[in-house]
Amino acid sequence: MNCMLALFLVLVVSVPAMADTTIDSEQTESMRTRIDQSVNKGIEFLRTRGQADDGSFSGETGVAVTALCVNAILKHRPAAINDPVIQKALTYVESKIQSDGGIYETGSLYRNYETSVSVGALVQANKSGKDQSKYESALKRAEVFLKGLQWDEGEGIETSDTAYGGAGYGNHKRPDLSNTAFFMEALHELGNGPDDEAIQKALQFVVKTQNLAGQGNDTKYADKVGDGGFYYTPAAGGQSQAGETEAGGLRSYGSMTYAGLKSMIYAGLTPDDVRVQAAMDFIRKNYSVETNPGMGSAGLYYYYHTFAKALDAAGVEVLDDANGKPRVWRQDLANQLISEQLDDGSWVNKENERWMEGDRQLVTAYTLLALSYCRQ
Repeated sequence: MNCMLALFLVLVVSVPAMADTTIDSEQTESMRTRIDQSVNKGIEFLRTRGQADDGSFSGETGVAVTALCVNAILKHRPAAINDPVIQKALTYVESKIQSDGGIYETGSLYRNYETSVSVGALVQANKSGKDQSKYESALKRAEVFLKGLQWDEGEGIETSDTAYGGAGYGNHKRPDLSNTAFFMEALHELGNGPDDEAIQKALQFVVKTQNLAGQGNDTKYADKVGDGGFYYTPAAGGQSQAGETEAGGLRSYGSMTYAGLKSMIYAGLTPDDVRVQAAMDFIRKNYSVETNPGMGSAGLYYYYHTFAKALDAAGVEVLDDANGKPRVWRQDLANQLISEQLDDGSWVNKENERWMEGDRQLVTAYTLLALSYCRQ
């Protein structure tokens, strides 16, 4: 463990000397076995029931779901790179590589999102295959394409603008934290570190989505809520999917707070940074594996996926919830996800189909990705 992560554990994670926070090797092995069994069922659903003849998964919505499914399967089974299911899916992704370097459906309004998650799939495919440079050229072109979508001086945007540094869907609509988080993750997976200019510009947008005054958020919303959580966007008048307070503040919610935390870590913010500490304070006070805090069942599986990835990136293993109870999040999340799996091996948001969570292929991919961080 590096010094930064070690310090993170000291600063933001409370680990009392209590028996129920200690997981012995037998418990760990039992959990791994349960995760493996669940993952196997989920992958088998995608392999046998989720793929269309053209190699896509929910291809009518673009290339993103296919890319997420490829990434999810390969994270658990790198050897599946040779499986005809994966080869057909990769061929489908390759067919969406455009002349401008983006990876998206022709005419798509979601070029940033589709390209960003496709980058994740191709990076994982390179890691899994014998030829680990197979997609190097495509990935380099995708990186140039993504950086060209960023709202910055090239778009005539000044640093004081609430849109500066952000990424939107890619059709010149206002940027938002979700798209910016996908954008930063793609750049991170492509090997861009905190010193990358695009990542630092994106950080300027990210901190404007945090309910924390005086720490980079100079918008009119900065001091109206003050809970350290994150909302959807400060741009174009501002918006939170969780709504507004009576005072006109933009309410924080779970999925965007984890997206914000992950993005700050990729941008090099350290555990002692006030913004990171404030985000972790919101996370502790609103810890849940049953709902997306502030949103209930809406975007629940997107939340699970972002929750797992962010806490893993932060090096957090145990944290105290609002009642001071230490929570082993990997265990909590794995138990919850396994309990929600359907008989056919898939997952779906049965309570709320918002943001495509009635799509079993998408939700199963989100869940498999989340479970890949629960195994450690």
